Amino acid sequence: MIERELATLQNDLSPPFACSMPAQQTTPLVFSSPHSGRTYAHGFQADTILSPHALRKSEDAYVDLLYANVVYRGAPLLAARFPRAYLDANREPNELDPQLIEGALPETANTQSARVIGGLGVIPRVVADGEPIYRHKIPLAVAEARLRYLYQPFHECLAALVQTTAETFGAACLIDCHSMPSAAGGNPQTRRPHFIIGDRFGTSCAPKLTQLVARVLTDEGFDVQLNRPYAGGFITEHYGRPANGIHALQIEINRGLYLDENRIVPSANFTTIQAVLDRLTARLAFEAPQILGLAAPHQQAAE
Repeated sequence: MIERELATLQNDLSPPFACSMPAQQTTPLVFSSPHSGRTYAHGFQADTILSPHALRKSEDAYVDLLYANVVYRGAPLLAARFPRAYLDANREPNELDPQLIEGALPETANTQSARVIGGLGVIPRVVADGEPIYRHKIPLAVAEARLRYLYQPFHECLAALVQTTAETFGAACLIDCHSMPSAAGGNPQTRRPHFIIGDRFGTSCAPKLTQLVARVLTDEGFDVQLNRPYAGGFITEHYGRPANGIHALQIEINRGLYLDENRIVPSANFTTIQAVLDRLTARLAFEAPQILGLAAPHQQAAE
């Protein structure tokens, strides 16, 4: 199995991400989309009991395309190519699931996190609605290969983008881009808000930045909620260090706004929501430097 896994990683998922860079970075913003990958390799499909459509239930479908225009606003965008059901870059690298991975796990493995217990560790055991992904357990060597060839390069690139941005501008603001089903548990009676902004309850980002995002989206006419039920995952928690000038904010967008959720294809409203996010990015690019006490955008670009 490991030979086929390595072939999948090297042939189908290399490179593991797309990093879109502006001609010149003119803003301290960095965008990441860890869950929008949609390259479902043949090797993975051979190991799963789910249909391709069922696998995609965990995917933040087309979120990378929703934010594609951030590059023209002077910000980089990092997007995973591997699907979330295959490896989840928004988890700790040691969140390994003993119910999925055979063999003795490393002593450093975090097997008791709520996410692992729920089957949503760094190598997920189930898709978002709880359906099992695999026919059988997978070897530890397979999990380690995915971490080495996918997880580590993704986070090395993201860390470098954030660090370089902070060094260039004096601070950095990482926007982690996600989407959520329009209704909890598939129940139409439990409709979710249009956007949920997560800043780990004020610990990962300057409150004024969080408030700015919420205000812009509210002024656009959307229902916006803070931190509940999504306060931000591993990326927001790991990278957000406001005391060190690194701010991280998670934005969850309701899929019903831009996606045909049954067919998992962009809806007729896709470009409208894309334009909303472009306006949000423009406001952030203009006001974030002032909030963070940095030079104005035009001054940065000229230096």
